[in-house]
Amino acid sequence: MKIGILGTRGIPNNYGGFEQFADYLAGGLVEKGREVYVYNSHNHPYQEKTYKGAHIIHVNDPEHKVGTAGQFIYDFNCIMDSRKRDFDILLQLGYTSSSVWSSLMPKASFIVTNMDGLEWKRSKYSKPVQQFLKQAEKWAARSSHHLVADSIGIQTYLKDKYHLDSTYIPYGAEVFVNPNAEALKEYGVEAGNFALLIARMEPENNVETILKAYDQLDDPMPLLVVGRTDNKFGGYLKKQFDANPAIRFMEGIYDFEKLNNLRYYSSIYFHGHSVGGTNPSLLEAMAASAYIIAHDNVFNKAILGEDASYFNNDSQLLSLLKEDIAKESKAVAIKKNIEKVESKYSWSQIINSYDDLFANLVGEKG
Repeated sequence: MKIGILGTRGIPNNYGGFEQFADYLAGGLVEKGREVYVYNSHNHPYQEKTYKGAHIIHVNDPEHKVGTAGQFIYDFNCIMDSRKRDFDILLQLGYTSSSVWSSLMPKASFIVTNMDGLEWKRSKYSKPVQQFLKQAEKWAARSSHHLVADSIGIQTYLKDKYHLDSTYIPYGAEVFVNPNAEALKEYGVEAGNFALLIARMEPENNVETILKAYDQLDDPMPLLVVGRTDNKFGGYLKKQFDANPAIRFMEGIYDFEKLNNLRYYSSIYFHGHSVGGTNPSLLEAMAASAYIIAHDNVFNKAILGEDASYFNNDSQLLSLLKEDIAKESKAVAIKKNIEKVESKYSWSQIINSYDDLFANLVGEKG
């Protein structure tokens, strides 16, 4: 089976969730004997032709020159290249800048789209952009041969909105088993005596809500804020909270081992994401034995259940932070979340699910 993966900036991961997903999935499918091709931006730091046995196709990506419009051009270039590759399966990760080119998708390939979250709900977008994203979602839903939903909430939405069936396959994670406290020295924190927040600096991730609450604490332990601040909202947050010595903006950290050690040794892990499906950073925090305080919404609760604390606003969060959560309660929640990762979200299960889906779809097509 010949499989193409588009919709990311490329592998190995140097950016975010879908890149991490493509990294694991491509390698796992290769191990199963599949012929896998992953589209990479031409200016990706990794310039080799193969990675984990997957073929890398570098395609012109002008985003660094022309901004957001470059994403559309990059996706167009990927799709045009895919027309000459004779893929059995073409997996599209997301739809934001690619579904506008839906009519150009290769006719001989089975198009599978992972619909990601409800992009049009993201408050960082203007009303016209939100309207475009609603239309892009519709194009992707209607033009794909099959849809994948990475959360039950998204699967229900697709059924209610478009009357379309989809296959539920969540994101994956692997339990972190080799912690090393020496890794903390680089960040000037001690095991069990710091809080952690990992997120893109976007309004719907409730970063400001979390920082507002933390800013009101008396003599708090350090809070490491991991995520690039080189956008407008990130700059605003730094201006608002950088004066508090407890709130430390660390910018982006992409070394998975370092991130896992930070998660593992944190006293509290904040997860403020409110839009989307099975969020990668949430599963990774669970897999790294972090105690999680999450934004109260259907997506987070579907994953965490009762094994977390929840907040809706900064006053609620402040009250939570002033409570002394018993070590025993934290330990129980952490243990149950590890069990969830092992039973529902292991990468081996996720890769098997995609491989089974692709095999069934190709069989149906034939």
